[in-house]
Amino acid sequence: MTQKIHFTKMHGAGNDYIYVNTLLYNIPDPSAASIAWSRPHFGIGSDGLILIGRATRNDADFSMRIFNNDGSEAMMCGNGTRCVAKFLHDKGLTKKNPIRLETLSGIKVLNLHLDDDDRVETVTVDMGEPKLKDPGQFGVHNGEAKNWELTVAGHQFCGTFVSMGNPHFVVFTDDVEHLDIEKYGPLLEHHEVFPQRCNIEFATIKADGTIRMRVWERGSGITLACGTGACATAVAAHLTGRRPRQSDIEMDGGTLSIEWKADDNHIMMTGPAAISFEGVIDLDI
Repeated sequence: MTQKIHFTKMHGAGNDYIYVNTLLYNIPDPSAASIAWSRPHFGIGSDGLILIGRATRNDADFSMRIFNNDGSEAMMCGNGTRCVAKFLHDKGLTKKNPIRLETLSGIKVLNLHLDDDDRVETVTVDMGEPKLKDPGQFGVHNGEAKNWELTVAGHQFCGTFVSMGNPHFVVFTDDVEHLDIEKYGPLLEHHEVFPQRCNIEFATIKADGTIRMRVWERGSGITLACGTGACATAVAAHLTGRRPRQSDIEMDGGTLSIEWKADDNHIMMTGPAAISFEGVIDLDI
């Protein structure tokens, strides 16, 4: 039996996902759907699949589930949260502002910034507090690392571990543009010190203070942007004395503004959200 599924392709700074409203459509095997639909040329093509649905908690308005293009389920996607906010508002599912969104890494509060046509242009997301120690995600040194050295393929990397609900290892380098991320990214992702694998950020501080960052995402590979990765990079830059608590993170797909607030330790991420196109795809059930 085949079911027609309406989808919306969206991106936040180039980090593109397929969005499906599960209030209307049931996706019984989202891992398989994400693998099939995310394939370029043979599917829709994307970094993965995001399902928008009812919240299971009384303190949330809606929920999101994130599946990478390898079928693995992610705990959090910062760029995805902004796109969910645009989807919910622009399609008339809610007029709440802010929106409280349930994710596997907790409730995220989405503050919408609207244009003159009452459509979402940018979103500021309260990403919560970063965790600098998590033995379940960083398996040595009691789960904490600042300027920690890892060696893969004969190359030594010095990085800082930051968890945004999902694990990140941020490496600062003098020349991020010419680093072979396709070679070193997967080796670091699967390093034995990361029990759950890890997202790897490579970053360079530019002369104007902007942080140029490229990312290898756990389960997706090289992507144009990573919201939680941008947050982790800003935190690591401050922890290592490279930047104050506010940074602009320039990625291949666009720039996000990140502020690590001193009063409550929360990270505020601001950036765009856009609809690329919509369509219908078959789902065999």
